[in-house]
Amino acid sequence: MLMPKPEAGILAQRSDLLTDLRAIVPGEGVIADEVALRAYESDGLSAYRQVPMAVVLPETVEQVAAIMQLCDRRRIKVVPRGAGTSLSGGALPLEDGIILGLGKFNRVLEIDYENRAVRVQPGVTNLGISQAVDGEGFYYAPDPSSQIACSIGGNVAENAGGVHCLKYGVTTNNLLGLEMVLLSGEVIRLGGKHLDSGGYDVMGLLTGSEGLLGVITEVTVRILKKPETARALLIGFPSSEQAGNCVSEVIGAGIIPGGMEMMDRAAIHASEEFCHAGYPMEAEALLIVELDGPQREVDHLIEKVGEIATTCGSTSLRISESEEERAAFWAGRKAAFPAIGRISPDYMCMDGTIPRNRLAEVLKRMSELSAHHGLRVANVFHAGDGNLHPLILFDANAGELETAEEFGADILRLCVEVGGVLTGEHGIGIEKRDLMAEVFTAEDLAQQQRVKCAFDPNGRLNPGKVFPVLHRCAELGKMVVHQGQMPFPDIPRF
Repeated sequence: MLMPKPEAGILAQRSDLLTDLRAIVPGEGVIADEVALRAYESDGLSAYRQVPMAVVLPETVEQVAAIMQLCDRRRIKVVPRGAGTSLSGGALPLEDGIILGLGKFNRVLEIDYENRAVRVQPGVTNLGISQAVDGEGFYYAPDPSSQIACSIGGNVAENAGGVHCLKYGVTTNNLLGLEMVLLSGEVIRLGGKHLDSGGYDVMGLLTGSEGLLGVITEVTVRILKKPETARALLIGFPSSEQAGNCVSEVIGAGIIPGGMEMMDRAAIHASEEFCHAGYPMEAEALLIVELDGPQREVDHLIEKVGEIATTCGSTSLRISESEEERAAFWAGRKAAFPAIGRISPDYMCMDGTIPRNRLAEVLKRMSELSAHHGLRVANVFHAGDGNLHPLILFDANAGELETAEEFGADILRLCVEVGGVLTGEHGIGIEKRDLMAEVFTAEDLAQQQRVKCAFDPNGRLNPGKVFPVLHRCAELGKMVVHQGQMPFPDIPRF
């Protein structure tokens, strides 16, 4: 995976840079030891690794602003990092850049139950927010499988989702306010505790911007009251196609579950052996459907979903009878990724989104791609909103990484072909960067880069991510459209 080459003379400035960084963040806040830097050489996409020039761990917004100003002045690239759980390489370091880690920004700043809002620092974990308000019967809805570890700042940067996002939305639907530091050192605040703001939706622009526009230093999120009743159904099917059809039928009937997840046979067996959640081992596909709300409504919807499942050919149906049992159903799903790690030396977690009504077709064609590439695939995904997470199983030591990458690219091209997009929640990063042209024209990409230039005119923030071709901001201003095509200048690819 090609990344930007070091600028001439930058590495030679390392000693002076470290001195300046330690003046801003004293003590152990600057990491420069080669061994210690290895802990930051990759994120969740561990197939790609690069030791950064340095890591700095600020504790205050003022320190973040000073670091950004210093790096801008010294022409040093900055890669923001939260918990490092990104699965698209969004926090992959650069050898001539620093990692700006937000791990010490880990405090809950304010809980406002009257306005149903919580103000936190970006290093607070996703699950930590729900735990902070659990005692009063509230929770934070978006719940990625990595919620025990992933940080809310990273969730905002990638616009993360989760198993309950079908009904309650992804991060952007639950975000009320942001504080961000620009590369110039300026601190901007957007939104607040109120529902909406006037003017341009800049907060919407920053959500999912993958660290290319600024560094998030504070987040205000919406919290919800826990539903009166929540019950989950385990529904087994003899084929993935039938399970996919059931998903479409349930949504088509006007039923919006709190969560609707699907797993194929490989994922079912791996998860059951790992968690012992009581999954039907004879099933080729499994749906986990959670219904929440008033008890009478939930009871009615359980009956309706059961009828639809039977019509679609289900072979088993089990309903949670206690909160512990419901949690156990979800425990297997949320542990699916580490469970797969027990049955394969390596795996690559993909992330694409398709229209729900194409689910059965895509699963069938994905099986054909698996046979074509000679690699197994286990499917675990947010079926209700069409967000696929195929897990490609491979052995890097056997030279299968390149084949796995080709397989993954074919899956994403398939998603685009049927009317979907390259990512649902993991972001583009470096993983999908070179597939952006499958979705966007050259003019589209150039216009998106103009937005980046407005925030980061010198291209210092997280370069090498998202865009397949690097433009200098000055050149973007001179580019013109010729017959619908944007001519790219002769600049080497990352």
